[in-house]
Formats: sequence, structure tokens, C-alpha cells
Amino acid sequence: MSTCKRLLHFAQHRNVWTHVRRSVTTWSPVGAAFNAKPARRAELRLQSAGLFGVPELSCPAGFQVAAKSALRNTELLVGRACSCPPGVETVESFDQLSDGLCRVADLADFVKVAHPDPAFREAAEKTCIDIGTVVEKLNTNVELCKSLKNLLDDPDVVAQLDPDTRRVAELFMFDFEISGIHLDDKLRKEAVALHVKLLDLNNEFLVGSNMPNRIARSVIPEHLHLQFASEGSFIQVGGLHADSPDDLVREIAYRIYLHPNADLMNCLEELLKCRYKMAKLVGYESYGHRALKGTMAQTPETVMSFLQLLTAKLSDRTAKDFRMMSDMKKKLNPRNSELMPWDHPYLSGVLRAERYNIEPSLYSPYLSLGACMDGLNILFSQLYGVSLMSEHPSTGEVWSEDVRKLAVVHETEGLLGYIYCDFFHRSDKPHQDCHFTIRGGRRCQDTGQYQLPVVVLMLSLPHPTKSAPTLLTPGMMENLFHEMGHAMHSMLGRTRYQHVTGTRCATDFAEVPSILMEYFATDYRVISQFARHYQTGQPLPESMVARLCESKKVCGAADTQLQIFYAVLDQIYHGKPQNRSTTEILEEMQQKFYGLPYTPNTAWQLRFSHLIGYGAKYYSYLMSRAVASMVWRQCFVQDPLNREMGERYRREMLAHGGAKEPMLMVEGNFTFTLESPELTHFQSNP
Repeated sequence: MSTCKRLLHFAQHRNVWTHVRRSVTTWSPVGAAFNAKPARRAELRLQSAGLFGVPELSCPAGFQVAAKSALRNTELLVGRACSCPPGVETVESFDQLSDGLCRVADLADFVKVAHPDPAFREAAEKTCIDIGTVVEKLNTNVELCKSLKNLLDDPDVVAQLDPDTRRVAELFMFDFEISGIHLDDKLRKEAVALHVKLLDLNNEFLVGSNMPNRIARSVIPEHLHLQFASEGSFIQVGGLHADSPDDLVREIAYRIYLHPNADLMNCLEELLKCRYKMAKLVGYESYGHRALKGTMAQTPETVMSFLQLLTAKLSDRTAKDFRMMSDMKKKLNPRNSELMPWDHPYLSGVLRAERYNIEPSLYSPYLSLGACMDGLNILFSQLYGVSLMSEHPSTGEVWSEDVRKLAVVHETEGLLGYIYCDFFHRSDKPHQDCHFTIRGGRRCQDTGQYQLPVVVLMLSLPHPTKSAPTLLTPGMMENLFHEMGHAMHSMLGRTRYQHVTGTRCATDFAEVPSILMEYFATDYRVISQFARHYQTGQPLPESMVARLCESKKVCGAADTQLQIFYAVLDQIYHGKPQNRSTTEILEEMQQKFYGLPYTPNTAWQLRFSHLIGYGAKYYSYLMSRAVASMVWRQCFVQDPLNREMGERYRREMLAHGGAKEPMLMVEGNFTFTLESPELTHFQSNP
């Protein structure tokens, strides 16, 4: 517990809101820290500790220093891996090699998108490119691959490996294989050329899929011009305007934003062809088969069975949801009552609001950021014996003065790791909620110590005001719990190797811990522990929580079916080539797996940016949600604060990261198959 003594248990916060009742400010220290206005740090003369406590990163030039140091160490570790006798030391050398590069690359990946200083962002971007180039060379290093192959080809050596070491060795070998290292020189060069081409195509499609479309102002009714951005004599449409109450605005936005772009269409078609060629070159039936190796699903055939089964089980409820939406549209617009794809998001929201009064502003006063952090602290303490403790960062350790640092401390194991909370809106940071691994956990063989994991949680919450702390909507609160689920996956894992630390696991399993946290976020037994009015101290009424939960069921089947359609489209695109366009495929799959009519001269697939990061894996969220539902029902539905079940969940799932086959964790410890009722009983969040 000596480490714990160094932790700052409590800091004085003079700006906590104390409006009506003095007792209202009885937050825990972590709750008080997040309900306090960030104080300006008068430490400008102190020496900078560097970003995340890395001394070199006290200035942008430090990235080059850190990268050079990592690359020097890489050369030494490559030599060791190639020269040591086949065995555990080989795998440990590979993991240290991976760790040294990831500690620089992962940090740079975060800084290049989140740091407010352009000089830091540019330096981080260059570092990502430099490290990425080295990784590509390592993936085609024949001698390095040979050292691992010699290990895996020797049954006597393999028999002496523990399961984690064997799995990590196999994962490293998989990385070699998908780079085409086993091919002859001519084919290997072809694989490298394809990879380079794919990098360019991926970037081109990502950029293009987010670009707005424009149309002459004269084409749009004049009274609607103010609904869109203007660009000279053109109207610019940068989104679907799905929440607009005006049917015509939604339709115009849908038709213009999804209007086909010939260059981008060619880019997508070429991208899919190159992915297929690469997969075939390295020995797979299709890109989908390559992408799904090592996942829970394992094969595209399993994924399609899963999606077809879901569709069949949801069909009656989906049809009912669409009838409700259609009736609502007739009520709102009798002259144009046909239900169209641009109506779904808006009308489902209207139906929820009509049936249940879930106006976010009614809930927000009970959900101050400090209260929600208090709730997370209570939940983790009850389930795992873990506390979140606010620490004061050193000078230069964080990139913005409103970033909070949390130490995650176990009651007997001591310090588990650190979470940096970059929660507030900034104009220069991505407006998305996400989790970044900065440093993975691993057992250090040379010191015998455990390398503590470090992560960042990024949200885009409103800043506190003079009269109130940051107040969250129910959706914001669920997102906070969701992202904290990723963070605790990183914190509670204690893997031997960083290559499989925390969230470094199969894509279709990685979302299970975060989605499970959404169940806790909507259970009154959990919410009642922390949700109270920031002014009066009154608890959030149970009836309001019940209304919120019931509202999620409204149009839930139709919302899920839309996600199934996207997942099916992703699978078909990454299967064997078909003699038809991506638009023709979309039209057929939309009719078969969604039901609302295809709109001629639109190409939704050109806005499907998930095809880049989640190619052949878009189904993952649906499968993770099914597994999370199963865990909730079998472990927590009776008592969401049960310590015995929390420990079981940690021991059998969270602790392993990616060191264990995901389906072995699921099927080996829980009752789950593709026929499980969880497939259609999971919550369907809008």
C-alpha cells in the first residue's frame, strides 16, 4: 500500500457550487473534483514534466527524441529476438519490441488529434508516420519472422509455453502472414504495393465520405435556404438533418448529401477490389475471412447467420415499429404520408417524446458531472474494490487545464493505473466520445514490476457556468459510463503481455465491457446511489428513470434492424466480388434487411466511413451487445452491486484482455450460443 500513500486523496476545491443547502456539497473527493471549476495552475516557472510525465515531451521537438530512442531500442530487440533460442524469451522480445514502438505511436496518435497546439499535433503526426514506416519494415523482416516460425513449428517448444505466451506468439505470426511475408519475393512486393495503395485509398475515402455536397440555391425553395449553409450561389449540405421537424428539409438533405460522387464511387470500388486481392494473395477466401480470423464470430458465414437470425427474430416487432412511424407521419403530414428512410430517426424520436416525457432538461439537474463520477466510483468500489482518486497533474503533464487525472486504486492490489479525463468541449478537438490507450499494461521481466496502464477518455461535454456545474443529459451520462467501461477494461486486466492488454482484443468483444456499463447506467438501483439535484439535493425520482428506460423500447426493433442492414452491407462488400455495383448491392440489401424503400440516385455507402476502420466488422457492436446482455442477465440483473459477481466478471472476462480466445471466455463461463434469447432482448439504444 506504499504506492497508495503517495496518492492525493483529497484536494481543496473552493468553487464547488453551494446554492441552497450546505449539505448538497457532500460529494466524494472525486465528485467534488469534477464539480469544481478548473483552477488556473500557477506553475509556469516550474520545469515541465512532459506530456503524460514523459520528460522528452515538454516540447514538440521531444517527439523526435522519443522516436529515435524507441528506434534504437528496436534494433537491439530485433537482434535479441533473432538470436535467442526458440522459447518464452523470443515472445518476450517481440512484446518488448511492440511495447517500445506502441508507447510512442499510441501517445502520438492521441496527441495528433487532441492537443490544442498545432506544433505538437504536427510533430505527433510526423512521429506516427515514422513509426508506421518502421512497423511495415518489421512486418516484412524475414529473419524476424523466421525466429517466431522456428518456435511455433517446434512441437516440443510449443508444448512448454503457457497458454498466454502461445496465443501472443500466434498473434504476432498472424501479423506477419497478413503482410505476405510467407510469399516469394515477387508476390511479397505485390503485397507491399497493394498495402501502400490501400493506405492511400483508405485516406481518400475517409476524407471524401465526410465532405459536404452542394447544389445551386435556385433549386431549393427560398424559405428553406436558412436551414443549410451557404456558399455563394450554392447551398452546402454537410449532413442528413435527421432531427429536423420539416419533412422537406429532411428529404432535401437526404437526396443531396447522399447524391453519388463518381470519383468517390470509383475510390470505393477500387478499395474493395484491392482488399479482396490482398486477402487472396495471403491465402484467404475473401477480405471478410481475413478480417474475422481470431474474432468471436471467426467467419463471414457465422456473421451472416447471426444477422439473419436477428432479422427473423425481430421481424414482427420491426414491422410494428414501422407501422407506428407510418401512422405518426400520416398524423403530422397527411398529404405526404409514405414512410421514407429520412423519416425513421425523426419519427422514432417523436414517438418516444409523445409516449414518455423524457425532455433532457428535466434530468440534467440530477446528473451533474461530479454526481456521475461519484456514481462510477461507488459502482467500481462495490463491484471490484476499486476507487477513483483525483490527482493534481504536474506542470506540462496535461495538454489543457481542464483535463483531470485519476488514479485507479484497488483496496488490496494498490495502484492499477491512470485515467486522464479530457471531458470538455474544445473547438480544436474531435467532437466524439472515445477511449485511447496511451500505455498498455505488461509484466516487466527485467524489474519484476507491472507496467501500469495509462488511458485517456475523451468526451465533448459543456463547460460549467458561473451558476451551475456541468450538467449531463441522460445520453451524455450513458456515454460517460460506456467510455469508462473501456477504461476499466484497461485498468482491471493484468495481462503478461502488452500486445493483448485491456482493449487490445477481438473487435467483436472489445465493446462488451463498455456496453455492459450502459445497463448499469439505466438501472435505478445504481442511479439512486448518486443522482441528486445539484441545488436541492433531492434524488432523481424512480418514475423518471422508469420512463427513460421504457422510452428506449420504442422503435427499438427498427433501430436495430437498421444497424443489421449496415452490417449485412459491410459483409457483402467484403465477400467475393460480384458483377454489380455497390449501389445495386445496397438497393437489394436495403429491401431485404431494412424494408424502407431505396431512394433512386442516392449512394448511402459513400457516407459509410466505418468501412475503413471496421471493414467486415461492423456487426461487432451488435454481437457485443448480445454478449453484454447475456452477462447482465446472468450476473447483475438480480443485484447490480454484487461484489461476488463483479469479481467473477473481472476474473473470467476483464482480466484476460486479448490473451484468451474471446468465445472461450464467453462460452466457457456463461450460457451463450447464437440461439440465445439475448439476441433479441438486449436494450436497443437510439
